[in-house]
Amino acid sequence: GAFVGQLTNEPIEEVNILLDGAAAEMNVNALDCAVIAGMLKPAVSEVNMVSAPVIAADRGIKTSITTQAKSGPFDAYIKLRIKTPTRERAISGTVFADGKPRFIMIKGITIDAEVGQHMLYTTNKDVPGIIGALGATMGAHGVNIANFTLGRTVSGGDAIALLYVDAPVPELVLNELRKTELFQSVVPLEFEV
Repeated sequence: GAFVGQLTNEPIEEVNILLDGAAAEMNVNALDCAVIAGMLKPAVSEVNMVSAPVIAADRGIKTSITTQAKSGPFDAYIKLRIKTPTRERAISGTVFADGKPRFIMIKGITIDAEVGQHMLYTTNKDVPGIIGALGATMGAHGVNIANFTLGRTVSGGDAIALLYVDAPVPELVLNELRKTELFQSVVPLEFEV
């Protein structure tokens, strides 16, 4: 929920939470409340798991939960799909045996990205120079990359990068990356992990 909430800057109209495999056997209400609270947190700082459903209802957000038996390579995963007036957005995540949460699909692109406290999310076309631009720019400003994950639809198609970094990415670095015109979006993310 926190990922989608940080990327969405317009009113959310609908939310569907898909619980797959073992996730469907967990406390569905608690998962629902946690996801909605994470999604609303950037817009409503005082939201918590108890108030999240009420705040969502007050804002006219239609929420639904879907459960299904294991349908892929993961024993359990959660997929969050939201709808705004102009777009739909979906992200899936799971927790591996090491206990660390992972993003496994973003925008229909398969990815395996460990979730960290400070992250950077970029979207771009799959062209040469993306990795170099990210690494060189971050390195020139002393931003240490702990984990760097890429994904794409097809060669030359839409692509994403998720970087787990040691500290928040300074605004100067974000602006420098945006000025390269290699990226469609450059978004810093923060998570409670």
